[in-house]
Amino acid sequence: MNIRKNHMRLCFDSKSANESFARVAVSAFMSQLSPTLEEINDVKTAVSEAVTNAIVHGYKDESGEVVIDASLWDDGRVIIDVSDTGCGIDDISQAMTPFFTSQPEMERAGMGFAVMQTFMDDVRVTSRPGQGTSVFMVKRVKGSAK
Repeated sequence: MNIRKNHMRLCFDSKSANESFARVAVSAFMSQLSPTLEEINDVKTAVSEAVTNAIVHGYKDESGEVVIDASLWDDGRVIIDVSDTGCGIDDISQAMTPFFTSQPEMERAGMGFAVMQTFMDDVRVTSRPGQGTSVFMVKRVKGSAK
């Protein structure tokens, strides 16, 4: 049976200046699992993409709150949920298609979800239009399970 070793919750305003803070905070938290530099960079990149999506697409020109819940498990997993209460996503499978963007007028490549899927072991997105989005991600830190 897997046991949760530790948990944190981080809430911050949907300001782009907070994206780097979020990824550093999560990477510092996961350091308890003794990850490799590559594993830390993978998680930092995925968290950065999820937080940026919440700020840029979830809230667009409005302000709101982004919440990160992160848990460390005794089997070496870090589980991260990045959520917002923004506008939500109408079609998740379309949004997860590489190069799709809901804001083509901006210089966005539409690769956020593809990047998250590349660097994490599991990525699941749930969303309700008008209510927000949750990006659930799992990364197994090799050699950390005891």
